[in-house]
Amino acid sequence: MDRGAEFGRWKAQSLSKADLSRKGSVDEDAVAVVELLNSREEFFTTSSCAGRILLLDGMAALQGATSSAVLKFEPFILHVQCRTLQDAQTLHSVAIDSGFRNSGITVGKRGKTMMAVRSTHGLEVPLSHKGKLMVTEEYIEFLLTIANQKMEENKKRIERFYNCLQHAIERKPISNSHSEIKEKNNPICTHKNKRNREKAPDPSVPEDTEKELDSGDGLGIGAVFSSEDD
Repeated sequence: MDRGAEFGRWKAQSLSKADLSRKGSVDEDAVAVVELLNSREEFFTTSSCAGRILLLDGMAALQGATSSAVLKFEPFILHVQCRTLQDAQTLHSVAIDSGFRNSGITVGKRGKTMMAVRSTHGLEVPLSHKGKLMVTEEYIEFLLTIANQKMEENKKRIERFYNCLQHAIERKPISNSHSEIKEKNNPICTHKNKRNREKAPDPSVPEDTEKELDSGDGLGIGAVFSSEDD
């Protein structure tokens, strides 16, 4: 079967399936990104989570807990099947430029090319152990403040990802898979790889935007090409 036709069949099958997540629908903050990707012939999403903070019901619940409790913030994550490796590389560049620096590509045995958009922006802190509270109420309030700040940054990254994705789609085809998206009318998509080069600050990039991109998680796995069972 022609590769393009096979991809179209995979996409039709995936999008026709019921949403098996606990929520039963796409998270509100991820809807625009998911709809944009699924509207394109070269992409379709297989799973997504806009990010969440998992909380217990206050100190009373913690003090009455008989097992171990953890406060957890999970950032945005998105899995996208791509028609070609070049399409995946384009999406990977968008993810990196948007602050999702632990994103990666996996190629399966049957040629399925998956792109994972992710970051190391999460938070996981033990609060109790075997029913014993290990922290103070003041510390829990501090953790909640940090988690909420991370959620706000997470939402900004999702918005950057959406804007950069729109811009990349308009500029296709992109010959260099790791080329930076540098347009004067879209400075937010500029990504600076400090490990590979040193250069003067780009005057077209607002200082606040550069601080946001550089203050997050470090550059993780750029792209992983491995053979997985489909």
